[in-house]
Amino acid sequence: MGGFFGTVAQASCVADLFYGTDYNSHLGTKRGGMATYDATEKRFARSIHNLESTYFRTKFEDDLDKFKGNSGIGIISDTDAQPIILNSHLGRFAIVTVAKITNMAQLEEELLSQNMHFAELSSGQTNPTELIALLIIQGKDFVSGIENVYNHIKGSCSMLLLTEDGIIAARDKWGRTPIVIGRKEGAYAASSESSSFPNLDYEVDRFLGPGEIVRLRADGVEQMRKPNEQMQICSFLWVYYGFPTSCYEGRNVEDVRFMSGLKMGQTDGSEVDCACGIPDSGVGMALGYAEGKGVPYHRAISKYTPTWPRSFTPSRQEMRSLVAKMKLIPNRAMLEGKRVLLCDDSIVRGTQLRDNVKVLYDYGAKEVHIRIACPPLIYSCPFVGFTSSKSDLELITRRIIKELEGDENKNLDKYVTTGSPEYERLVDVIRQRFGLSSLKFNTLETLVEAIGLPKCKLCTHCFDGSSCF
Repeated sequence: MGGFFGTVAQASCVADLFYGTDYNSHLGTKRGGMATYDATEKRFARSIHNLESTYFRTKFEDDLDKFKGNSGIGIISDTDAQPIILNSHLGRFAIVTVAKITNMAQLEEELLSQNMHFAELSSGQTNPTELIALLIIQGKDFVSGIENVYNHIKGSCSMLLLTEDGIIAARDKWGRTPIVIGRKEGAYAASSESSSFPNLDYEVDRFLGPGEIVRLRADGVEQMRKPNEQMQICSFLWVYYGFPTSCYEGRNVEDVRFMSGLKMGQTDGSEVDCACGIPDSGVGMALGYAEGKGVPYHRAISKYTPTWPRSFTPSRQEMRSLVAKMKLIPNRAMLEGKRVLLCDDSIVRGTQLRDNVKVLYDYGAKEVHIRIACPPLIYSCPFVGFTSSKSDLELITRRIIKELEGDENKNLDKYVTTGSPEYERLVDVIRQRFGLSSLKFNTLETLVEAIGLPKCKLCTHCFDGSSCF
């Protein structure tokens, strides 16, 4: 996916920019970048580093002296090298994006036919952020240019533009990815995660609406485009990617996870001795489940944080499998002879679940029950670059449906319907495949209720195939 942070201040912005960007590290693992603008020298400074073998802070600490100025933007990205800096008829600006563009090839061809060119090649391919920048400079001003992006891309795109007159923040047309505005004395900031704010003394000022565009200056926020009425924010943010202290649309991530677990625990008839969350995103749900069920919460599995402090997702499946295993360490003392119930955010490929369940039995668990925070992932995501956004057949559900039906696309409407014979069969096959004592997924209705927004404002495509397109 990716996360960004930008700030404009009356004083130097460099420290806030550095730490604010770092607080988005859980959203990306591939590249990090920062850019600042020094109004005194009228100069942009930029640095980009590969993060696949280390962390943002270790890469950028030695670069901090090169950055000067009162405004800057930063990005942690799972995709292309950013920020991009351009000079155009709109003026000079730097840009970072959190985007997934599914019609890249078409747009690339259209821009090349207009005699435009691409200079920033990522791994030999067109850099999506540069493509977005080229769409922006087709406008007569920044607002019309950003609207040009909204009107041409398929997928999603939220962005920050560092200009010579503050920072422009523009949220995705459908609001699939969030932008939150923070303020403190003498400064404003925009971030993907509100968890960037507390330790930097920012207070949440507001959440941008879908398609809304604002300009941040040190003394205030100017609305440049009103928000759209329709919204489809990704519901998976609360399930998986969001940091526990973050809020989207005013709904706290940890509270949503706790409530979804609480509701499941209150209605679950299984007999278990304790509940445990798979770190990190399963912990909130497990705490809620334990309270709703009336059983103790035990840390039967702990995450090894000294060398695995944040998300890390290698590109190769064999490395993903190894990393998933190495991160988590079981506790025999809390497992031996116990009927343990584990809460997790989701089941994507099933690799991590298979490894975790085997270890639990090897360490003496008498029974292993699994509870999942969301419904089964049936569709890959065409809108946001999540882990589940791979091809359909990378999803364990679609592989099983293909085994059962002979076609991974057959009867999908029945498999997404909680309680249908097809749904029950799918869940039972997964349960048997991993040797589980029981397996239950949260219903879509429970997830929506826990989030607290109307379903029409949430994107639930990966669960039920619904979308605006």
